[in-house]
Amino acid sequence: MTAKRIDVKGIVQGVGFRPFVYRIAKKNDLNGYVKNMGNYVEIVVSGKLNNIDAFLSDLKLEKPPLSKIDNISIEDIDENENLNEIYGDFTIKLSDTSKIEEEGTIPPDISICDECLKEIMDKKDRRSDYAFTACTNCGPRFTVIEKLPYDRENTSMNDFPLCENCIEEYKNPEDRRFHAQATCCDICGPEIFITDNFGKIISNDICDAVKFLEEGKILAIKGIGGTHLVCSINSDETILELRKRLNRPTQAFAVMSREEYLDLFSNANENELNAIKSPKKPIVALKKNELYEKYFSEHVSNLNTIGVMLPYSGLHYLLFENTNQIAYIMTSANLPGLPMSIDNRQILEKLENIADYFLLHNRKIVNRCDDSVLKEINGKMELLRRSRGFAPEPIEVNYEKIKNSTKNILALGPELNSVACLVKNNKFYLTQYIGNTGKYETFNYLKDAVENLIKITNTNKIDAIVCDLHPSFNSTLLAKEMGEKYKIPVTQVQHHESHCYSLMGDSDIFENNVTIAIDGLGYGNDGNIWGGEVFLFKNGKIERAGHLEEQIQPGADLASKYPLRMLASILNKANLNVSEIIKGYNYFSEKELKLVVFQLEKNINVSKTTSTGRVLDSISALVSLCFERTYDGEPSIRLEALANEYTGEISEIEKLVEESIKIENNILDTTSLVVKSLEMLNNNEKIEKIAYFIHIAIADGLSKIAIETAKKQSIEYIGITGGVSYNKIISERIVENIKKESLKPLIHERIPNGDGGISFGQAIGYLLNSN
Repeated sequence: MTAKRIDVKGIVQGVGFRPFVYRIAKKNDLNGYVKNMGNYVEIVVSGKLNNIDAFLSDLKLEKPPLSKIDNISIEDIDENENLNEIYGDFTIKLSDTSKIEEEGTIPPDISICDECLKEIMDKKDRRSDYAFTACTNCGPRFTVIEKLPYDRENTSMNDFPLCENCIEEYKNPEDRRFHAQATCCDICGPEIFITDNFGKIISNDICDAVKFLEEGKILAIKGIGGTHLVCSINSDETILELRKRLNRPTQAFAVMSREEYLDLFSNANENELNAIKSPKKPIVALKKNELYEKYFSEHVSNLNTIGVMLPYSGLHYLLFENTNQIAYIMTSANLPGLPMSIDNRQILEKLENIADYFLLHNRKIVNRCDDSVLKEINGKMELLRRSRGFAPEPIEVNYEKIKNSTKNILALGPELNSVACLVKNNKFYLTQYIGNTGKYETFNYLKDAVENLIKITNTNKIDAIVCDLHPSFNSTLLAKEMGEKYKIPVTQVQHHESHCYSLMGDSDIFENNVTIAIDGLGYGNDGNIWGGEVFLFKNGKIERAGHLEEQIQPGADLASKYPLRMLASILNKANLNVSEIIKGYNYFSEKELKLVVFQLEKNINVSKTTSTGRVLDSISALVSLCFERTYDGEPSIRLEALANEYTGEISEIEKLVEESIKIENNILDTTSLVVKSLEMLNNNEKIEKIAYFIHIAIADGLSKIAIETAKKQSIEYIGITGGVSYNKIISERIVENIKKESLKPLIHERIPNGDGGISFGQAIGYLLNSN
């Protein structure tokens, strides 16, 4: 007989780990206990040595599907200890937070499992039609937890004492609800109710919500981690009304559909299907098929893709169980730039003029969490938004300098698409998606999310704070404020360098590399706005090796909102008659056009930029596709959709590109590319051909700079990162060019390419450059 103490670290809370340990201990005839220590699990077993060995094998090979074991430490227990007193049986002990160590991991929310769904749909089951059915294998985690350890009393489920039947399941080691903290039923759990937009309860029947949707009404539906606005996919009138109320005139809406309906309106490949059906249930950008228009209003999405997610809660499945609809519009219930409402009172107040009816429930959402979004690029599923299903699960970086760091680092990210990051050892904990911190409410959300991340990871101190180089970002101001208040050093990392560091950390490759960082804007080391950059990382140092030509933004930030301003600027640089060309679009008033020309001629109220996004924007305006940006990246996103309609010979485009590309001193001449696009338009070329041309031209031009730099430096890795790398045409063309030269491409897989990955990159950059 022998006894051992086993500590297990990783995702071992909220995933049925203790019940699992109990079962395999009993199976192997062992005595002892399992106990939650707040951020890890302590196991003590006594018995025959071969039984303990079998137990350890089961621990590794049969662990719960949602768990993740990062480390197992084993030590022998002193024979002098009173083994009989401690190990008379095997039990699950009460949690102990007295020995909380440096880090803990809270699992993300997981979609409802097949077993729970089966119970909901079984009219004879006691949980029939119950929307909040959950077990140890599924349901809310991050969105209900107040603090560690993950026990019911530390979650918002504490407001719902278990009934006798649920207690019996909770205490039964053979039941999958054994110690399931989110378990409940319609007797003891949360309740749904429907109100009008005055807050008056009018029903408790989800069938009435479905009836309202079929009547063309707009509903606000409170879910697991936030609130959605929901309506029909085929009513032009309803969708246009939703757009009007939301002040969202063109941005594509995401939809929710059942798996069996996907083939009716989309072409999903194996990667996309695996992602959309995974327990994380993210939104996935799927290509529309030829039947799409049969089922969907043209006002749902003006792109060639549509964002689709499958139901991930009992409530969602019940909505579809009572309708013949193949999908619903399901979009975040917030005005542009503001966080979703999660409190019932706020939901009613903020959405009273947007939703006609409200489907609410009485369970508190502790941590707001938007839907995650993925898109397949280069054969990989890349994260556009990393939130529900992913946050706050940490990313591990296996690089010696980072693994050996003992500092706790807080990185506060950029202004837009904000996500913060906390680093402990080699684990990078990213917050859920935050959004535009230029908005006061969202800025407060960032602060709350940071405080919560510090709390749930049991972080006692912060050793350093990292932020963006931009002096006016709210995240930068917050970093400096926190630094002064708590006497913590603050380090600023340039935006695009952060993108490069993010890609290195994501791929776990810190060898010498060249990286193309392309996006809309980032404050450069020279004080100008960057966004079309090639960086060289060599011997631990990063430097700008090339970029797009500098262009003038007349009206500064106005040029990013009104793409015709950028077009005017670039054509003015080419000494063309800007007034006559821009007047032909009949968009600006005569007075405004004169002002734009005056700003360009006198160099007044202008800024310089190398942004890839601004070049694409100018072409979007050139072909009369988009004259005003109503959401982040709109002109470029719509231009990509247009370029995807090109069906001509690629070789013809390649020839045009080869003739048009001009590079000098590693700077790609974008003026000549825009002028060439204008010539094509004047020659009555199809606009989708022009759109495709500019995509390939930018991709080939940047590729050429990067490849020549890499070869000159004897470097084999070339990466691509930044928000514009979500552009499938540009990104895949660059990777194709890299492979043709027998070089190795680096692309994102675990971290968002765009600004959602900046805080991660800031932290990587700090650690690489700190002593």
